[in-house]
Amino acid sequence: MIGAIAGDIIGSAYEFGGTKSYDFKIFREGSHFTDDTILTVAVADSILHHKDYAATIKEYGNRYPHASYGTMFRQWLRRRDNRPYNSFGNGSAMRVSPVGFAFSAMEEVLQEAEKSAAVTHNHPEGIKGAQAVASAIFLGRRGESKDQIRAYIEEKFAYDLHHSLDEVRSYAHFDETCQVSVPQAIIAFLDSNNFEDAVRKAVSLGADADTQACIAGGIAQAYYRQIPGYILKETRKILDPELSQIVDEFNAKYSIVPD
Repeated sequence: MIGAIAGDIIGSAYEFGGTKSYDFKIFREGSHFTDDTILTVAVADSILHHKDYAATIKEYGNRYPHASYGTMFRQWLRRRDNRPYNSFGNGSAMRVSPVGFAFSAMEEVLQEAEKSAAVTHNHPEGIKGAQAVASAIFLGRRGESKDQIRAYIEEKFAYDLHHSLDEVRSYAHFDETCQVSVPQAIIAFLDSNNFEDAVRKAVSLGADADTQACIAGGIAQAYYRQIPGYILKETRKILDPELSQIVDEFNAKYSIVPD
């Protein structure tokens, strides 16, 4: 899942001042991990230690209270109960990458993606977004081709993935819904040649840069199995020790070693 975290950090500098350029500075002063990384690690911790998704996500959210959470999620963090709030925002998709790496059958991946999403994003589109990202990671990890990944996602989730990246870039704008932002991020991966290319293309949509790069980065890690060393090094430098520890435990348990 370090690919998703790297995508989040790279996209963070362009989240609210988007760029349509491909040749942006990949790490800038102020590049940081956001709520995408925090909640991705929360899902990984839940899987690793067999914890309840809702309780663990809430624990991490309250441990890092100043991250850029959405309004509804922030309200959920303050509530005593853990009732979901029927969101179809892309928060369910941004945090799901550990599910795609941890489970060994598509049925399990879809079930766990739904569980991890539904604690907050129990709207059908919120669940679908998480399942689409997790299944793309699972298929990439298994060595399926991009055509096979595209065909599965289109048939299973009815996302239209046949637009070119240039087409998508021409109309993309900041939109935090799963049904808009998730297929765009998947297209950025499908149109890529390597990990860095996927993340750059996701950011260059000029939309929800950190989340779309987080999604594309998770899929790209699974598919390409290589992340440039300088990206890994800078990502590790920015990530704090507590989050890094969970990443290391997760990688060790599931034998994920990006080159």
